[in-house]
Amino acid sequence: MRLENHMYRMPAEWTKHECTFMEWPVSDKDWKGTIHQARIAYAEIARSIARFEPVIMLALPELADEARRMCGPGVNILKMRHDDSWMRDNGPTFILSHNNMLAGINWKFNAWGGKHYPWDLDDLVAPTLLKLLDIPCFDAPIVLEGGSIHVDGEGTLLTTEECLLNPNRNPHLSKHEIEEILKQYLGVEKVIWLKKGIYGDETDGHVDNVACFVRPGSVMIQCCSDRGDPNYDISRENTDILRRERDAKGRPIEIITVDQPPETHFNGKRLPLSYINFYFVNGGIIMPVFGGHCSDTDRKAEETFKRTFPDRKIVTVNGLPIVKGGGCIHCITQQMPAGYKNKVNWGNIYEEGNAGRNTNEL
Repeated sequence: MRLENHMYRMPAEWTKHECTFMEWPVSDKDWKGTIHQARIAYAEIARSIARFEPVIMLALPELADEARRMCGPGVNILKMRHDDSWMRDNGPTFILSHNNMLAGINWKFNAWGGKHYPWDLDDLVAPTLLKLLDIPCFDAPIVLEGGSIHVDGEGTLLTTEECLLNPNRNPHLSKHEIEEILKQYLGVEKVIWLKKGIYGDETDGHVDNVACFVRPGSVMIQCCSDRGDPNYDISRENTDILRRERDAKGRPIEIITVDQPPETHFNGKRLPLSYINFYFVNGGIIMPVFGGHCSDTDRKAEETFKRTFPDRKIVTVNGLPIVKGGGCIHCITQQMPAGYKNKVNWGNIYEEGNAGRNTNEL
C-alpha cells in the first residue's frame, strides 16, 4: 500500500533497537574469490552485535546450517531466499507513527542501478519480511537503497546528489520530486544534499560511506588531507556544504571529522574504506578497522569515536573482508526500532525457549 500522509517518521539510528537484521552471503561471484573470509567477517559482526541486541540472519535454506554453525547460538537464523547480502540496501526501512505504531517501507530495488544480476529476490526481501512479521508495508514509488540516506530523527535527512539523482535510479523524477517523496515516506522536513560519496564506491556515492548524523545537530564526516587524492575535493566540498547548512530545527551543523584510511587496493581496484560505515547498537558502536598500513588511522579514528560516544562501548571489527565486496558494517545491517505498540508476529522467527537456533523457512 501507499503512504498517503505524514504520520510516520524514520527514527534516528541511535534510538533503541528491537533487533538487527542481516543477510548471509550467497555466492562467490559477488565476492571475487573471498566469500569464505566474508562469511567469517559477517559471523564476527553478527556475534558482536548480539552482545547488545538480538540478531536475525536471513540465510538461503541450503546455507542455514553453515550460518548457524559460524554465527553461533546467539544469532537467530531465518531461512529466506535472496540474491546478495546487503540488508541495509534491500531490506525494509522501519518507521514509527506519531503514536508509535510500527511500519516498514518497501523501496524499489534495482541492484545499485543494475550493476549486479539477478536482483529479483532481493527486491522481495522487504515485503516478504514485513508480511512474515505482520508489520504494515508501504510501497514507495522510488528506487532507493537504505545506505543512501541518514536521518537525525528530528526532521533532517542527509544524502548525496551523486546517488539519489543518478539516472540509473529514477530518471523520470526531478530533485524536487525525489525530495518530496523522502519527506512523505520518512517524515522529514529538511533534506541536506551533499555532492558526492567517496571515490571508488560502486554504489554511486552512498552517504553512509562519507557522512552521518551522530546526534541531532552533529554530523561525522570522513576527510582527506592529501590534495592529490580524489577524496580531497569531494570531502572539502561536502564539508563546505555542511558548514553553510542548518538542520530542520534551525541549528547550525556541528562537524566532527575523521581522517580517511590510507589508499588500499584489491584486484587492481581501490577499495572504498570508510570509518563512517559503522553501526549503532543498544549501548554500543560496532566500528570497522582495517589493520596493516591502516593501523595508525584506525587508532586515531577509534579515539575520535570514543570522544564522540562517551556513553557507548566501542567494539572494533575487521572491515576489510566486507569492503572487498563493496560495503562495510552499516551496509550489511538494518535496525528495527523498539518502543512500538502494535503486535508483531515473532512466532514465525523465534521458537519459545530456543532463541538463536530457530530456522523457520520462507
